[in-house]
Amino acid sequence: MAPPDAISRYDLDRPALAELLRGEPKYRIDQFWAGLYLNLAEPDDMTNLPQALRTRVSDAAPAALAAVAESVSDDGETVKWLWALADAAQVETVLMLYPDRATVCVSSQAGCAMGCGFCATGQGGFERNLTAGEIVEQVVRASRRARLAGRRVSNVVFMGMGEPFANYDRTWSATRRIHDALGISARHITLSTVGVVPGIRRLAREALPVNLAVSLHAANDELRDVLVPLNRRYPLAELAAACQDYRAAKHRRLSFEWALIDGLNDGSRHAAELAAYARPLGAHVNLIPLNPTAGYATRGTPPEGVRAFADRLRRLGVNATIRRTRGTDIDAACGQLRAAHPVSVRPRGSLDEPTLDTRRASSARRSHRP
Repeated sequence: MAPPDAISRYDLDRPALAELLRGEPKYRIDQFWAGLYLNLAEPDDMTNLPQALRTRVSDAAPAALAAVAESVSDDGETVKWLWALADAAQVETVLMLYPDRATVCVSSQAGCAMGCGFCATGQGGFERNLTAGEIVEQVVRASRRARLAGRRVSNVVFMGMGEPFANYDRTWSATRRIHDALGISARHITLSTVGVVPGIRRLAREALPVNLAVSLHAANDELRDVLVPLNRRYPLAELAAACQDYRAAKHRRLSFEWALIDGLNDGSRHAAELAAYARPLGAHVNLIPLNPTAGYATRGTPPEGVRAFADRLRRLGVNATIRRTRGTDIDAACGQLRAAHPVSVRPRGSLDEPTLDTRRASSARRSHRP
């Protein structure tokens, strides 16, 4: 399914906004741009602009995201939204507040075609790519919520629904806007891929020094072919070569994501394989206990096994950390996003109406930073 033909307001770059406001003085364009990106405001709230001008933009370029459901966990520190888009496609976004940062996890596609069986998004299949504006608006909406808590979004990770490099042009356009207009440092933006080698090579040629994370999960081709089917197209040796070229070009640390699955990729042999693969690349390893999903019966490695695996990697000379799991009880953790709520589509622009399903979950399952 193709993205909708209608343009949302965050799809407008500055030249497109200037065209929409043709005939207005330049300072009006500057005011509108600042209202959208610095003040995170809806057009109706930009009271420094004439009402007719605000209405013109609202009518010609409405908002893209209509809130369907909101779930809150970890004593309010984790918030997940389900959004309905103009064509009834669904995506999810997660905001995570930490003492030292505020991170928003954004989706780049509705669904995912990569077919990783342990991931809820992959289990649901692919619907369509998101536009750059639909991606950027996720950050804006999360930033508004963070501001209510007296916080500013400092980090953006493309680790939500979809494979960012399968939607490269729109993902990179959104990344530039997040950096240039919203003012989030490139070093605090992370693009995650399951190993789309052409995307990694394109990223190495981009000007912004963003971070790269590769969802690895296995360091031998036989197992990775099963866990990450794309490995059959871009096997580990080819992936390593692309990662090495990325490091040489960007001088940025590379991260490997590893979801630990009980009895499948958490043994001493798997740690040795991972260490042998990661060390030549100077890669940092993020260990993530597999989060439960309805479509994958195998459980995640128990906490003691996660710690033992991390210790093995460290003894083998690999910098490894255990990612703090957030939002498991509201299906907001890594691999759990699937836009599973029933949708009642609202008209574009009705962004702040009460959601159909607001659910507050306890913080009983919150894990701790290692």
